[in-house]
Amino acid sequence: MSKTELPVCENLKVPQHVAIIMDGNGRWAKLRGKTRVVGHKNGVESVRAVVSTAREKGVKALTLFAFSSENWQRPEQEVSVLMDLFMFVLTREVKKLHKNDIRFQVIGDVSRFSEKLRKKITEAERLTENNKSMVLSVAANYGGRWDITQAAKQLAIQVKNNEISVDDISENLLDKQTSLHGVPELDLLIRTGGDFRISNFLLWQAAYAELYFTEELWPDFKAKQFEQALNSFGDRERRYGQTGEQVQEKT
Repeated sequence: MSKTELPVCENLKVPQHVAIIMDGNGRWAKLRGKTRVVGHKNGVESVRAVVSTAREKGVKALTLFAFSSENWQRPEQEVSVLMDLFMFVLTREVKKLHKNDIRFQVIGDVSRFSEKLRKKITEAERLTENNKSMVLSVAANYGGRWDITQAAKQLAIQVKNNEISVDDISENLLDKQTSLHGVPELDLLIRTGGDFRISNFLLWQAAYAELYFTEELWPDFKAKQFEQALNSFGDRERRYGQTGEQVQEKT
């Protein structure tokens, strides 16, 4: 974990779904006497490296926390630049994703985005909707509590319309209404930047996820660092409430 060098081992089990809180762009820039915007732009290179490595290693779903519902509180200029950067990346990268058989989707409340950006998101999702190798989900204007609340609202509407009864509601039924329904269950949640919290990200999905925290700032988190996180996951025993002995009996 963090700065410990882990050897790359191709035989370790690979998580099917990895999520990343990409933290540290601003601090990375400040350490170099640059504006926060420079940090965000350099973070794009890390996104490229991680997406490429995830597909190469056989990860089936990758979810990146790009912009939280709380990030609107940041300085207006920074938010504006982030929106422009999002637009730029969509324009430049989607064809590459499509060429590599990667399906792209945005999860979150996109209603606050500009019409131009919403249109670009829709175009990207439609272009890649039939791709099978990996699902890349970008969480934008997303919050875990929002996700659960929206799922609960959908179930409430179904009860009101007599489509289901209250007794029909289960974890599985609620899960089907969440933003990431249809992708593999979350296995590994990574946070860069040195903080030890998940910041309202994938609260429902992270129930049994393995957590990996690193002091690396996001612009410094490249393929090597990502592989170290994957290796850490592969060396863990996941018990899901059982004893270690029970897990060993099943392997």
